[in-house]
Amino acid sequence: MGLTVSSAPAGDTAGQLTAAARTVRILGIDPGSQRTGVGIIDVDPAGHLTHIFHTALIVVGEATFPLRLKRIFDELCAIIGAQQPVECGIERVFMARNPDSALKLGQARGAAICAVVSRGIAVHEYAATEVKQAVVGTGHGEKTQVQHMVGVLLGLHGPLQADAADALAIAITHAHTRASTARVGIPRTAWRRRR
Repeated sequence: MGLTVSSAPAGDTAGQLTAAARTVRILGIDPGSQRTGVGIIDVDPAGHLTHIFHTALIVVGEATFPLRLKRIFDELCAIIGAQQPVECGIERVFMARNPDSALKLGQARGAAICAVVSRGIAVHEYAATEVKQAVVGTGHGEKTQVQHMVGVLLGLHGPLQADAADALAIAITHAHTRASTARVGIPRTAWRRRR
């Protein structure tokens, strides 16, 4: 895959300023109407991955659904302001069996996208199968496999919350994709075969 891992020393502001000149900070988002996963990594030109931040925004406690959407928007804006990512990957909506759940997921995803684009960051969308393929090696990997491989790829120890692990996996997928796009010189939109 060509990507390797390093860890950022805590409080290394001089190193962060030097690294910022040559690295790209990527935000990954796993949208959800109850929990939205957020993960941030740095990738340098050689493909080295560094874990920066991850969390799950738990919004299920809000009084109304519109307040959940507002909280997703507000918290993502705050995280973006603090962590300063320059690129973003987000999971594409899949077809759910329950139409109400699919609509709520789409609205949560919309709130997340609005937070990102309001900060001038382009959004790149990835299907769940693309994320699993990039991180696990198969498009039908289990959630536990994704969590394990994210930990391995980023040098993290201990269990990862599922939504945060998925968000980090999306960021890793974007790192892989941007590297592949740079190597082949063809936009990702042209990768699919025409039939």
